[in-house]
Amino acid sequence: MLLYHADVLETIERADEFHIDATVSDVAFDDIIREVTEEVTADAESIRRGLRSSSQHTLFEGTGRFVDERTVELVDGDDEGVQLRAETILIAAGTRPSIPNIDGIEDVNYLTSTEALQIETLPDHLVIVGGGYIAAELGHFFGTFGSDVTIIGRRPNLLPEADEEVAKAFTERYAERFTVHTGHTATAVSETGGTVTVEAHPYEYGPDGGVTDEESVTVTGDELLVAAGRRPNTDLLTLDATGVETDDRGFVETDDYLRTTADGVWALGDIVGEYLLKHSANHEAQAVARNMFGDELRPVDYTAMPSAVFASPEVAGVGVREEELQEEGREYAVNTYRYEDTARGDAMKANGFVKVLIDLDGEILGCHIIGPEAPDLIQEVVVAMKAGSGTVQGVRESVHIHPALSEVVQRAFSGQFSRGDREHSHSHSH
Repeated sequence: MLLYHADVLETIERADEFHIDATVSDVAFDDIIREVTEEVTADAESIRRGLRSSSQHTLFEGTGRFVDERTVELVDGDDEGVQLRAETILIAAGTRPSIPNIDGIEDVNYLTSTEALQIETLPDHLVIVGGGYIAAELGHFFGTFGSDVTIIGRRPNLLPEADEEVAKAFTERYAERFTVHTGHTATAVSETGGTVTVEAHPYEYGPDGGVTDEESVTVTGDELLVAAGRRPNTDLLTLDATGVETDDRGFVETDDYLRTTADGVWALGDIVGEYLLKHSANHEAQAVARNMFGDELRPVDYTAMPSAVFASPEVAGVGVREEELQEEGREYAVNTYRYEDTARGDAMKANGFVKVLIDLDGEILGCHIIGPEAPDLIQEVVVAMKAGSGTVQGVRESVHIHPALSEVVQRAFSGQFSRGDREHSHSHSH
């Protein structure tokens, strides 16, 4: 909801590209934050109210911890001390922002995504530690409304989870909008008189990588946002009282049916660590409910799980990335098509591309998009991979409306594919 406000403002600010003289005389930033916060809070409260009044549910509010495999105790809140026993338990306790080990971080007032979404005063200069989708989306939001934004990211590119070519293009676009220090890690922070200072050193990725002694950069701002990933809440659950095992990152281990290693205990969502996305958690919830209460177990199907970044430019992807195919030594073919080479893309003065990866039999392996409406455009590829033929012909031969933006997808699937370079060095894509 917040990001759409930024999109509206950005559209107005681009009006002169279309010979339309439009000026923004005022932005009620605090009203935007307050209105969105109230609406989201009201939605959450209505769900809570529904659970409280339901004859099918009993809601206990507080922090739950395992006492043994079948017993959960509430350790705070109105129901503190209550113990709940059950034959079936579902862990859906999510993740929280991960705070990196930066010298001085405990003495500084910093924001995480939680607080940044509710801050009612626009920062003059926002410093963001982290280079993933949260940094990208919140950088877009605050930058569009007038904050100077500096982003410090460890990886060579922002959006390191995206296809490398997309991530590179995205980083170049952000470097035009903001101050971007990729390949750097924050090593020390301090705060004096409302000014936050962050020192960052170059960071080398790879098996022997880490902080290097090369020259550091020092950046200052009036707000610091730590957006350095998410950590699972498993450490709050005293899982050692159970047979529920976690992986080396702390995420709950599950089988194909979302059963944990403890009998009768299931898990879903961020805490499973498969895809940290709301639509993935919804998909897992359907699978868990079906498996818990149905007659036969069916594995959760992660085929064609899409992801998107609602920044500017927008990014979306599904399936494998090219560097994964190179690392595996798989044979594949690739084609890229630019937005501006379609009628609608040209009219929009759009900047971006669709990249398609297929195997040599024409099966779709992946698709990656950077540009306007990328999260909507990826959807037809998801459906083709999941419910359709799953081949390049299926998209290529479907009639696409002219002059709609979806033609950029059709053209990407219709063009001349080139064989992928399996010998390509991928040392930069760890």
